[in-house]
Amino acid sequence: MSGEPNNAAASSNTSLNAPTGTRDLYPLELARRRWIERRWRDTSLRHGFEEIDGPTFEHTELYTRKSGDGIVSEIFGVYSGKDEAGLKTMGQRLAAGETGAVAPYALRPEFTPTLARMFAARAGQLPRPTKWFWQQNCYRAEKPQRGRLREFMQWNCDIIGIPGEPNAGATPSAAEKAELDAEIIACCVDLLRGVGLSPANVKVRFNDRSVLGNIVSRLGVDDEHHAAAFALLDRRNKLDNADLEAMAFEFGINSIEFLNFLKRPRGGENLASSLAHLPVTDRGDLERLTQPLTLLQSRLAEAGCAEWCEVDMNIARGLAYYTGMVFEVIADGERAVAGGGRYDNLIATFGGPATPAVGFGMGDVVLSLLLQDKGLMPSDKQIAAELGLRPDAFVISNGSPEADALVGPVLAKLRGMGLHARRSYKTTGKIGKLLKEASDVNSRFAVIIESSEEITLKDMDQNTQDRGPREALLARITLA
Repeated sequence: MSGEPNNAAASSNTSLNAPTGTRDLYPLELARRRWIERRWRDTSLRHGFEEIDGPTFEHTELYTRKSGDGIVSEIFGVYSGKDEAGLKTMGQRLAAGETGAVAPYALRPEFTPTLARMFAARAGQLPRPTKWFWQQNCYRAEKPQRGRLREFMQWNCDIIGIPGEPNAGATPSAAEKAELDAEIIACCVDLLRGVGLSPANVKVRFNDRSVLGNIVSRLGVDDEHHAAAFALLDRRNKLDNADLEAMAFEFGINSIEFLNFLKRPRGGENLASSLAHLPVTDRGDLERLTQPLTLLQSRLAEAGCAEWCEVDMNIARGLAYYTGMVFEVIADGERAVAGGGRYDNLIATFGGPATPAVGFGMGDVVLSLLLQDKGLMPSDKQIAAELGLRPDAFVISNGSPEADALVGPVLAKLRGMGLHARRSYKTTGKIGKLLKEASDVNSRFAVIIESSEEITLKDMDQNTQDRGPREALLARITLA
């Protein structure tokens, strides 16, 4: 009956939509992401990083060991379909609201735990430093919004260990840390520069958690509440003073000095203005306090990226495993394009030797949106040419039965020569329409079959053409 809902049709329409927070990437969209991936890979290799990969899912405990049980709410659990009894038991525990009832495996929400596990497994065989990069999909079960999806492509670069590292567990000097911290930031800046961004619209804002720890201690916050103080500083530009004060009291922080520092005027985030709020006793004390940041500033200048970078005393990064330098790449004053920092204790957490490390991650979603907003994403034709997606030849019949029969063999010949060759599947015999199709797919040449011996070769870029012996003109395509 016409008045009843068509449940089958409704179900069918629902099945046509990708799951919330994921993307269907058709050829043009995928080509744009491949262009970003190419930029990531080329930048990594140029800076001496080697590519690694790991499993799409890991034991859930790998993530909770690094980030705590709070990460459980952000992971997609994975069950073994063959363990029916275990799955049933887990379902019963979840239904009963039992805490800690999580799936045995999890789709990776990030790659750093896998990297740490992999390094720890072969720590004795790997060079110091080890420089690795990785780019694959990650999965986070969080609320989708602009720039943040549940499935996204991520690029990571990490430097593990310090040059030489003569003794296992040796603590790197401040200068050694600054050198490698600057190297990791310089790699990130090189990518930003390579995609057309400039210091005018994107900044690397950096800080040091050891410096920040000293600051909050001087402001009356005990060690137990440092993590909460860092979290408040990290949210400082997103909340008003009343909310910040309420959260501080909720966290158990009631130091008036720290609250005043937290509520200092916005816009005064650099080192000098922030230190003006501190009880510094003498110049020597000031230099000791800020040494990690001043060393890093010097190394960044040597690396040629000082104009991209600025100290920001609000940058703390929410993850507890960061131990020193931390940074975020901020576009237009608000959007975080990338972030990372130093994590000197993480390798040991996964059973490896105490090994200093520093790294960063960048997702494709925010970067692609930023490039589109700035008009910096290349045209589809430019991307196709750069990625090798542009056809070398588009084969057309002149409409005669003899030429029609030769389309397949000519295609085979071109492909055997290592060329990207296409043909039309339209039934029209009008050469003008077929040439337009060759132009629409951005083919370099159109090959019009005239007879078994002759072709017309049309250069689509120069809008010139020649008619002559088939083999001689086809050979021209490989030379162009």
